[in-house]
Amino acid sequence: MEIVVNKGADVTDQRVPVVLLSGLAADAVAEVARQAAADPSTAVLHHDLREVVQGVVRRTLTHGEYTATEVLELAHGCVSCTLRQDLLPVALRLAEAPDVRRIVLHLDPALEPEAVCWALHHVVVDGAVATERLRVEAVVNTIDAATWFADAIGEESLFERGLSASADDERTIAQVVVAQVEFADAVVVSGSAPDAWTAARTDAVLDRLAPELPRADLPGLDLDALVAAVPPRARRGEVGDAHEPLLRGQPPLEPDCGISVVLFDERRPFHPARLHDALDVLLDGVVRTRGRIWVASQPDAALWVESAGGGLRVADAGPWLATREDWSEVDSERVAMASLRWDPYYGDREQQLVVITHLASPEEITAALHDALLTDSELAEGADVWRTYEDPFGEWHTDPCEDSGDRDSALRTGREEG
Repeated sequence: MEIVVNKGADVTDQRVPVVLLSGLAADAVAEVARQAAADPSTAVLHHDLREVVQGVVRRTLTHGEYTATEVLELAHGCVSCTLRQDLLPVALRLAEAPDVRRIVLHLDPALEPEAVCWALHHVVVDGAVATERLRVEAVVNTIDAATWFADAIGEESLFERGLSASADDERTIAQVVVAQVEFADAVVVSGSAPDAWTAARTDAVLDRLAPELPRADLPGLDLDALVAAVPPRARRGEVGDAHEPLLRGQPPLEPDCGISVVLFDERRPFHPARLHDALDVLLDGVVRTRGRIWVASQPDAALWVESAGGGLRVADAGPWLATREDWSEVDSERVAMASLRWDPYYGDREQQLVVITHLASPEEITAALHDALLTDSELAEGADVWRTYEDPFGEWHTDPCEDSGDRDSALRTGREEG
């Protein structure tokens, strides 16, 4: 494939560049890391989390001809402790080394790059956050063409595959592989699909999950060229929130190889019980769901919904702007978009869901969601009555490590739930 180099990088930024390598295709990711380590000015840092639940993490550092593996014994066997107590401090020490011009973080398969980037931007180490000395140059996700599509639509859990990062890690394989691609700035494709139909469907899903991402094949990878091809609008480690645009990079909306995109955009609220009953339509035959909703029983709260394969999560996305008097600390892009769509009755409250399907009927999904909206008579009853509805969406996950300075939910999924 032809790679077009982005020449718009900020050459005045003196922070040490960091490339994150992610993916469940562990052997392929390791090969990309080995290629990166061939540059003597690049330090490659890897934390093996296979025994993290027992409080054991194996850290391997490679720099030039130097390679060393050290076993770390942590007081609390969790991903957040690994990041806070070792990965971030070691990366910052490497940034001070005069012979290190790039740091590559070779992530454990179960560790999502969004979680690491959140930590880089928010976790304080020695009085400062890591991004004061480090900048994310690119997040590179590696997929196995033979298995990625099956993983993205499957229901197998990380635990079942022996990849869970904690005792309470309930993520599915699909949730991880889809989220890794969505957050990436570039994709490396290893191996080959078992047949032309799988290859075409894989490409169709990737085109809709991450339409602007440059892709390169392994073998034959030129990592420097791939990183240089990352488009100017790429995330580069910036962790968004639930109110950022749902369609990044203008993905194709027309069906391709049975892969379709459903856009659900409505103003009136969902009835909580009917919505709860309808959620199965966002699971069966669906690759990915992402979006913001509001339920009548919580008229002040925006809720975030995401699904992949057989896993679904609903989380608190904070208050709607219509309920806030002070917008001074609200992201300017969110304010601008809300102002353009402002409704005199609903304000910025709305249902916005993007659903990528592979077997499910787009018409059936739209119809099921429409049926879960309040009827005209229910709408006329008003918010005082809505608040009395039985609400299955009213309780949220509580972080067990509240003193850690970050949140366990963010470290597992990259998005805060409280």
